[in-house]
Amino acid sequence: MERLIAPSEFRDVLGRFASGITVVATLDGDAMEPVGFACQSFASLSLDPPLVMLAVGKSSTSWPRIERAGRFCVNILAEDQQDTCAALGRSGPGKFAGVPWSVGEHGTVRVDGALAHVECELDAVYEAGDHHLVTAQVVALDAGEDGRPLLFFRSRYAVGAF
Repeated sequence: MERLIAPSEFRDVLGRFASGITVVATLDGDAMEPVGFACQSFASLSLDPPLVMLAVGKSSTSWPRIERAGRFCVNILAEDQQDTCAALGRSGPGKFAGVPWSVGEHGTVRVDGALAHVECELDAVYEAGDHHLVTAQVVALDAGEDGRPLLFFRSRYAVGAF
């Protein structure tokens, strides 16, 4: 199929859709250390059963370790967690250095200060262009009382007044 849309145009236009930012993380079963990545492609999928979905770049080096674990926590970041997002958005080891976290009841990594935590069991992984489309069943969740989300809009951080 002939490419009709330039990647730069696609990124520019779709960048006008504000999205929340999450950190998807778990404990690596081999090393028993936190592994994760920043993710803005996350959404609820189903109430019955409770399912969520996310898109993961095929080039991610963190995803194979999370997929092997079969469980993860989606941490919905608060507006003051730009440093956490930047740390988990880069490649390489030591991403969790300086990021406060704890272990969730299902062996996942919960980022301290997040607006909400959604602990999941992996359901399915589908091929989707240069990404994997992941579905997962929610097994536990909680939310803080207050706070505003960290958003991404036009390739920059943004905050929302609600």
